[in-house]
Amino acid sequence: MLTTRITEFFGVERPIVQGGLMWVATADLVSAVSNAGGMGFITALTFPDPEDLRAEIRKCRNLTDRPFGINLTFLPTLRPPNYPALLQVCIEEGIRFIETAGRSPEPYLEQIKSAGIKVVHKCTSLRHALKAEKIGCDAISIDGFEAAGHPGEDDVTTLILVPLVRDAVGLPLLASGGFADGRGLVAALSLGADGINMGTRFVATQEAPVHPNVKLALVRHRETDTRLIMRSLRNTERVLHNPAADKVLEIEGRGAPNIQDLIPYVSGLVGKEMLEAGDVDKATMAAGQCIGLIRDIPTCRELLDRIMAEAEAIIENRLARMRKR
Repeated sequence: MLTTRITEFFGVERPIVQGGLMWVATADLVSAVSNAGGMGFITALTFPDPEDLRAEIRKCRNLTDRPFGINLTFLPTLRPPNYPALLQVCIEEGIRFIETAGRSPEPYLEQIKSAGIKVVHKCTSLRHALKAEKIGCDAISIDGFEAAGHPGEDDVTTLILVPLVRDAVGLPLLASGGFADGRGLVAALSLGADGINMGTRFVATQEAPVHPNVKLALVRHRETDTRLIMRSLRNTERVLHNPAADKVLEIEGRGAPNIQDLIPYVSGLVGKEMLEAGDVDKATMAAGQCIGLIRDIPTCRELLDRIMAEAEAIIENRLARMRKR
């Protein structure tokens, strides 16, 4: 067993966190992660109606008595969610942890912190991590360039970003981007993180509520099979290489695209349909470079058991043997 500032912060057994996954991080997946000793987060914007989020929280509580939290992403959208109402549901339902991402959570911190909720803010740069600490966040999740979704605009890898943030920030620290196995966990701890955040790896699990074709696509693709789209809009997203991603890049290549030109390929509703129906060519899908390390579709418990066994074997055997006596 590994005890870190992250396991103590969340009150969990294992320093492994399942972060926000639009349409995927529902009660079924989140409870499976939490029951396996990790920390799961329901993605609030999957349920833009506050009462639907309340129902999902209660469903999760029926499936696990372990800690879990809520992910809330503040990003530019065509239909801005009612963030205060979603937060009020979290408060009323006794949620203890919220993972924020996208824009700064500062406008909502008073509402969150007054309820005694701890805030983990997801950052993509050292400057953002410093700001998060300054405004009163309780922990940092730092995304390296390898990560799925929105890795920022600086293109700094996890190998560099984690120790930079560790040297500058005193808060509990999660490393995110490129993690899928026990080797990654040991590496993250060595770099100064207190645990790892995984997204893509959890999509390829039995409990993830997506079509089997989506999971198989993650198994079959290599580490080189992702693309960076929407760079021209300074809203970079790392996605699986498929015809939809190629079409977005083609449109961007013409110069100064309008977001409306990209909607048929990047819209969240089109992505939801793809995840449910299994047509992996229909829309873009967030995926990290760790797809090169995904070779099977285990249960969440099997995955976390394996990661911890690998990590402990590396620490106790391989690394221990390297020490001169």
